[in-house]
Amino acid sequence: MQILADGRFTLGLDSGENLNEHVVGKGWPTVERRQDMLREAIKIIRELFGGRLVNWRGDYFEVDSARLWDVPDAPVGLGMAMSGPKSVEKFAKLADHLIAVQPDKDLVDSWHAARQAANGAEGGRVVGQIPVCWDPDRDAAIERAHDQFRWFGGGWAVNADLPTPAGFAGATQFVRPEDVAGSIPCGPDLDAIVDAVRPYWEAGFTDIALIQIGGQAQDLFLKEAAEPLLTALRAASS
Repeated sequence: MQILADGRFTLGLDSGENLNEHVVGKGWPTVERRQDMLREAIKIIRELFGGRLVNWRGDYFEVDSARLWDVPDAPVGLGMAMSGPKSVEKFAKLADHLIAVQPDKDLVDSWHAARQAANGAEGGRVVGQIPVCWDPDRDAAIERAHDQFRWFGGGWAVNADLPTPAGFAGATQFVRPEDVAGSIPCGPDLDAIVDAVRPYWEAGFTDIALIQIGGQAQDLFLKEAAEPLLTALRAASS
């Protein structure tokens, strides 16, 4: 991907989701164990990025004579999803960039401080992920967001441990459409999206990843809203 993207690719990592991972039959470890596994995995990834044969025997993984044969000239940056001081402490030295879903200034400040203390490096990019549901019809946008993204309000601590779609349905059964509309910008109003992004700028985020809750409106969003939205965001951030 890095070669195809001409150096623009960033690999995003986190400590996993039960929904996607319990199916391999290895159980669902605690978050502390998952983070330790991820730390080891990142070290292996870094070794592979060197383009050499890698042999590894660690606490969680074994690698025998593995090699990435096509290594890009520009190293692949690693973005790590973090939510608090413990994860920042564990991954500040290993990750290049921070990814978060809340405009938490304390998190950003602790990331920069931990990066500086760990290796004297600048803090890298700080990426905020924000769901939006653009649609010419606001009611249609709210309905779609409620159908596809109402679990967002539960927070990572809940969502990571749910094992099945039925679990997500049960956890969100009392979430109303108006609740979703209150937390996710819905409809054609681009200013509402800009207003949702603003707290991330104020908290020190350098990049914003907008997650458009798409469906049939995805193509229409790209054709009609993406360019003026980008213009509005750039104007508001200057």
